[in-house]
Amino acid sequence: MGKYSRRQWVILVVFSFAQFCNAVCVSLQAPFYPSEAERKGATASQYGLVFGVFELTVFLVSPVYGRFMTRWGPKFINNAGIFTVSVMCILFGFLDRINDTNSFIGCSFAVRIVEAMGNAAFITSAFSIIAKEFPKNVGAAFATMETFFGVGLIVGPTVGGALYELGGYTLPFAAMGGVLLAAAVVTACFLPSEGAEASTESQTSRGQFFAAIRLPSIFLSCIAIISASISIGFLQATLEPHLRPLGLTPVQMGLMFILNGSTYALLAPFWGMMCDKYLAPRTLITFGAAVVAVAFFFIGPMPFLPFKLSLALCIVSLVVHGVGFGAVLVSTFAGAHRDALAHGFPDDLSTYGLVSGIWTSTFALGCFIGPSAGGVLMDYIGFAWSSVIVAALHVVVAVSAGFFHCCGNHPDDVLYPSVHDSLARTKSEQTNLITPGHDDHDSTYGSAGSSRENLGTLP
Repeated sequence: MGKYSRRQWVILVVFSFAQFCNAVCVSLQAPFYPSEAERKGATASQYGLVFGVFELTVFLVSPVYGRFMTRWGPKFINNAGIFTVSVMCILFGFLDRINDTNSFIGCSFAVRIVEAMGNAAFITSAFSIIAKEFPKNVGAAFATMETFFGVGLIVGPTVGGALYELGGYTLPFAAMGGVLLAAAVVTACFLPSEGAEASTESQTSRGQFFAAIRLPSIFLSCIAIISASISIGFLQATLEPHLRPLGLTPVQMGLMFILNGSTYALLAPFWGMMCDKYLAPRTLITFGAAVVAVAFFFIGPMPFLPFKLSLALCIVSLVVHGVGFGAVLVSTFAGAHRDALAHGFPDDLSTYGLVSGIWTSTFALGCFIGPSAGGVLMDYIGFAWSSVIVAALHVVVAVSAGFFHCCGNHPDDVLYPSVHDSLARTKSEQTNLITPGHDDHDSTYGSAGSSRENLGTLP
């Protein structure tokens, strides 16, 4: 990290600060929103969907932002996104004035959907810029951002629970939304504009999107991301009711939510370094998925294990979950960018926007499935049996990643020639979108350079 340029340091600091504030706002409601919704007459299935619709929206719109990253400009997308999240967070804090159950849940859905659109814009543009600015240290730079995101996950539930106990439902959202609004101003002022504006560089086509996800390595990464985010989304919606028999205060409950986030934050730089220098991404995926499975064996604990629910067992399980969760997330992001470039995608913003959009979208899909299905499963089979399903999913991912790593030595261009065909078909589309006179760009965000000429070919 000591070799970063001044520009790189500015970008990293600005995005890390914004990631921290964003994570605070995303996570602060977890300790108290379920109980508040139940007081309004909502069921676990209903408020689980409120958590889940946020991620469903991110899943749907992230590829759109990735596709049009160069047309709209990453800085504009970033600034508009973070501003939208801050305003919607503040607005969410006034929903407790609504007493009717259906109206309360309906308004919660509406605010969270708009907030999610802003969040998707911010995350996709930030990851695209990071990937382009740090070509040799994608894993380390991404891990640094995720460290601050993890710290935000620590601060969010803790401060959220404390402010809720101090001033009621509105105070946490108003206070933290205001902080995020300040972060939006800082980002707008300090994020370098050079190369971050809209350009006539080729935008990502639909053909490139399907060509990317049809690569076996990227498809496997998507499955791993979805599984990992299912685990964190499941806990977000169900951990509070699961721990109620322990009689924890709101502050104590908030502290329980920081355990996996703090572990993730502490170890993310380590996983980034390992992914950049020492281990193949699929090795870390195998390890991380196996560790998450072990965590869910005991967090319930599983009905067929000779253990009972205890505070100590939950604490250890959440820490173990943070270890595996971090290994999967960092390795999939760095590995997906590496795989895309290795299979002939151009080394420019269109590719970084494409892969970042895929990563953000698949992560959000898992975060939608996790709380949505988790709320339903909680109602019908309870937390312990639900944890069996989550653990089994990660066992499948670990086995699949391990098998692919051991047996996937044949060149993908031989096993999957359709990828070449898809990329070749998009070459003419990309060429038609390029405005004459822009082929000699060398700016960091706006240049496709000579790599555009290689679209559809493999090294």
